[in-house]
Amino acid sequence: MEYKDNDFHRKLQESNLYSLTEFFKMLGNPTRIQILLLLMEHDACVSELADRLGYTQSAVSHQLSLLKSNKLIKQRRDGKMMFYTLVDEHVKMVIGQGTEHILQR
Repeated sequence: MEYKDNDFHRKLQESNLYSLTEFFKMLGNPTRIQILLLLMEHDACVSELADRLGYTQSAVSHQLSLLKSNKLIKQRRDGKMMFYTLVDEHVKMVIGQGTEHILQR
C-alpha cells in the first residue's frame, strides 16, 4: 500500500500515534523479533518457542504476553495446549519489509 506523505498525517490522530509508537516498540526487542519470525513459519506453543530459542518458558511467556497485549499475536487453544499465531498478514509484511531493508544495506 502506498501513501503520499500528507496522507499519513491526516489518517493518524493522536490516539493512533500512540498505538503506532507501541507497535514499533514491540519490534524493538530481539527476542520478540525472533518469536515473530518463528511464528511467521507456523503456529507454535510456548515450549516449542522456548526450545527453538534456547530461552526459558517463563521468558518466552512474558514476551508472548507483551506481543498479545499489543495485538501482534493471538492465541488459540487445542486441547490443553495454547498455540500462538500472528494476528494478520500486516505483521508479517512489516517484518519482511524491515528484513529486506536491512539486507540491502
